[in-house]
Amino acid sequence: MSRPSGPPFRLSAVQEAVGLWALGFLGIVVAFLLAGGTSVPKLVATVGFLYLPLIPMRWRDEDYRDYGLSLRAWKEDVRLFLILSAIVGPLFFAGFAGFVHVVPHLPPALAHHLTPIIGEGHFQPRLPARFGEWVIDQLFVVALPEEFFYRGYLQARLRDAWPQGRVVLGARLGRAFWVTALLFALGHLAIFQTWRLAVFFPALLFGWMRERTGTIVGCSLFHAACNLYVRFLEESFFGGP
Repeated sequence: MSRPSGPPFRLSAVQEAVGLWALGFLGIVVAFLLAGGTSVPKLVATVGFLYLPLIPMRWRDEDYRDYGLSLRAWKEDVRLFLILSAIVGPLFFAGFAGFVHVVPHLPPALAHHLTPIIGEGHFQPRLPARFGEWVIDQLFVVALPEEFFYRGYLQARLRDAWPQGRVVLGARLGRAFWVTALLFALGHLAIFQTWRLAVFFPALLFGWMRERTGTIVGCSLFHAACNLYVRFLEESFFGGP
């Protein structure tokens, strides 16, 4: 008896992509409501990001390489990662330091929606405890699964529906680029913290890197580096006496 070679029903690229995003979002919300404060929501997110796209990918006889998980452009990926890190790092440090000094003077209700840490901070460089574990976690458990789902799968499928765009610094950016960044930000509301919407802005850089090189290697490296850098700054400004 032969097995079906295609999906039981046909969806457009947008319906497929947004439908899987909504399914993943709902899974994280449920996990957070049932097991918030544990590692379960994070595990649900990681597994969902890596495996949900496999359902339609198998219908089309595709694999991870078709959605950017490839080393074919690793030199360009690493080059862009280093360039962006050198540019964004100092700028973000200046913005973070200024924000630290402004937040204590804001109305408490507003500050609560803008940042998870409120208080007087003074910079003294220090790494978080078990930083090596943080590196592995952020690269392989957080950044790579998220980049595969959002920039690899979601942005590519939306681009199939909306191929038009304007070339910006070597990357064609159109509606798919902007919608992916928006869904990425909205997806971070699954654990009900409004300040997480700020991830919309680094998502623009992640999406540009994906379009520029055609892979998710560079944006995964940069995504992990951004998360680690924020953690380093939080520890350096607020982690000690």
